[in-house]
Amino acid sequence: MLRNVRARLPREDLVYLADQAHVPYGDRSHDELRAFLEWNVAFLDAHGVDAIVMGCNTSCAVAARYGWPPARARILDLIDAAAQAVAESGAQRVGVIATNATAQSGAYGEAIRRRARDVIVEEAGAPALVPLVEAGTLEGPIVAAAVAEACARFGGPLDAMVLACTHFPILDTHFAAALGPSVVRIDPANAQSDRAVAFVRARGENVETGRTRFVTNGALESFRRAVVALCGPLGPNDAVTSVEPRLS
Repeated sequence: MLRNVRARLPREDLVYLADQAHVPYGDRSHDELRAFLEWNVAFLDAHGVDAIVMGCNTSCAVAARYGWPPARARILDLIDAAAQAVAESGAQRVGVIATNATAQSGAYGEAIRRRARDVIVEEAGAPALVPLVEAGTLEGPIVAAAVAEACARFGGPLDAMVLACTHFPILDTHFAAALGPSVVRIDPANAQSDRAVAFVRARGENVETGRTRFVTNGALESFRRAVVALCGPLGPNDAVTSVEPRLS
């Protein structure tokens, strides 16, 4: 999502926060997740951003239950953006594959049905997939079998599948093979990128440096390598920095 936004808004200054000290979120308690969300929102809001573009499905699921932390900046909800994309797709039977925390919250089903009342939504957790992506296991029979097993948890034929964890679109070729060509795969990050760009253009684009500040509360050098691998070479104004995590 960040790469998409950077390419489409090359003059905007951006702050990207990676909460690597606390991932994976999927099996964390609600109290932990609420604390992480409050810290992350407060950190970004303190940088004077105009909008906080949430890229974490689990954080948005927590906010759907407990509300968003107070912030001066406008918060763009990833689940809300994805639900709109589902409604616009015309799908009548939709699967949502996510972390356990997101699936158990029911946030996707509620958001989709607010926009398309008659859509049948089934949500399922796939906890085995995140560790595979984190370990770099993106190809081969083990990951193919894990994706196929996750997709088999849905009770009937689907029109669309929402890949409701930021890790899952990385495995898109395996989802395509498991689901078949008739099932539309929806990446919430694409819908959220469109919403972020629309927000900036409605506000009026800034003529800034195009600087992105990449921030992690985890290991700095591995984060720097991941940034370059995912976003390409850094620009002359970009910076990769770390902060101490305030929570455990």
